[in-house]
Amino acid sequence: MPPPQMAAPKPPSEIARETLKLLAQRRLSPTPEHYQALYHEVAGTSPPPAFPVAPLRAIQRVLPAQTPAQKRLLNQFEHAVTQQHWPGLQSVLVGYANLAITPVSTASDEREAAAQVTLPPRLAEALARLLHNLLPALGEDDTRLLEMAAELQTQLRGPQARAGALEQALADFNHRLSFAAEDQSAIRAGLLTLLRLVFENIAVLCVEDDWLHGQAQGLMAASTPPLSLRRLDDVERRLKDVIHKQANAREHTAQAQAQMRELLAAFIERLARMDESSSTYHNQLEQCAERISQASRPQDIAPLLEEVISATRAMALSTRVAHGELQDLRSRAEARHAEVEQLRQELDRASAQARHDPLTGSLNRKGFDEAMSREVARAQRQGRPLCVALLDIDDFKAINDRLGHATGDQALVHLADVTRQVLRPQDQLARYGGEEFVILLPDTELDEAAQIMRRLQRELTTRYFLTEGERVLITFSAGVTRVQDESDSSDAVRRADQGMYLAKRSGKNRVVTA
Repeated sequence: MPPPQMAAPKPPSEIARETLKLLAQRRLSPTPEHYQALYHEVAGTSPPPAFPVAPLRAIQRVLPAQTPAQKRLLNQFEHAVTQQHWPGLQSVLVGYANLAITPVSTASDEREAAAQVTLPPRLAEALARLLHNLLPALGEDDTRLLEMAAELQTQLRGPQARAGALEQALADFNHRLSFAAEDQSAIRAGLLTLLRLVFENIAVLCVEDDWLHGQAQGLMAASTPPLSLRRLDDVERRLKDVIHKQANAREHTAQAQAQMRELLAAFIERLARMDESSSTYHNQLEQCAERISQASRPQDIAPLLEEVISATRAMALSTRVAHGELQDLRSRAEARHAEVEQLRQELDRASAQARHDPLTGSLNRKGFDEAMSREVARAQRQGRPLCVALLDIDDFKAINDRLGHATGDQALVHLADVTRQVLRPQDQLARYGGEEFVILLPDTELDEAAQIMRRLQRELTTRYFLTEGERVLITFSAGVTRVQDESDSSDAVRRADQGMYLAKRSGKNRVVTA
């Protein structure tokens, strides 16, 4: 008996027509899933297994992506799952196998494993050299940044540089480095502004070498390390003030020079008149001499002699008057010259002391107002806190009465010196009046500002003020507050002043936040 012959397979077009008929007969929605199931039913074949999207997504979430190669493979894995492409998925898994991927552990296990990972010595040394080469470009203003860099270099060059310990230290260093880089960028912009100001100042200067030399010296001083943004701002303000004051001085100098020219013209005119009088006198003498030589009788000579004597007397009187006038012109010229020199000296003093207290070297009221405006604008721009503290020396009147006002001045200088040593580079000290000082504390919260003032109080207890062999303990009461915005700057000083008075009434040598 011959074997049964197998039916010939149906062509795909016929299978498709029957599939569509079944969809209509069974009243199924024409979705890809329904069509695929009926197609395989008509063709008598088995449908392929469903693509396991959900399990593969779960695997994707725990795959590592620390290195560039791992990140690239993870992106390919996600694309293959989205496209449900088995060959692409197979290629990704082979790539992970070539990277010798270890099984995924829990988060705690990963942290513990990372903490035990040791950096390759060459990589650690390269990072240490990178920090060493980076520091010169940042200057020496931020001591904390330098300390952090030194600590990182010590860890990197240690016997075993652990990745877990270095990760947080590098993150902290990078955060602080971002602020330092921003300041360096602002410093470069400030230097360009200063150069433009110098050129502008040269344009309005009198043509005198000493002024030009002074401006060049100012530029060199402004560009001498160490630089800071606040120092450049202060130099810029000073140069603008010099330009303004110099314009006024130039006007006065021009007036003095005009008067000098008038005096010189009068001097020359008087000399001309003297020469003219002298010529007239000599002509009279020559005429009289000729007439005398022609006289034949003594009585004809007598009138001529009287004429000569009269002319001589007139010439002598004219000479004395001219001498007096010339002396007066000389005195007036010397006075004008002294006035011009005094204007120059006053301008030098004004430009040097416009914004600083001459006794303590700290900012004065005008300098403080400008510094407050700059810091408020900077705090708003960067979203950083800003605090202000007002302090008043306790029992300062008693120090003046017992030891004298000169000793009181020395006590103020001592307080200012100690304060500058304790404060951070970005903090600014100003003498607000008498024995009152104001301190600007950028990037500082209220509680931290109060702690800074208490640290200054403790420092003063260890640094006595010495006068004639006597040790004098200087204490102060302070009020501290936070500055909200530009409109709040004056109110902030008032609140700090109220806090200072509360500290006085509470027993002195205290800090009160307001």
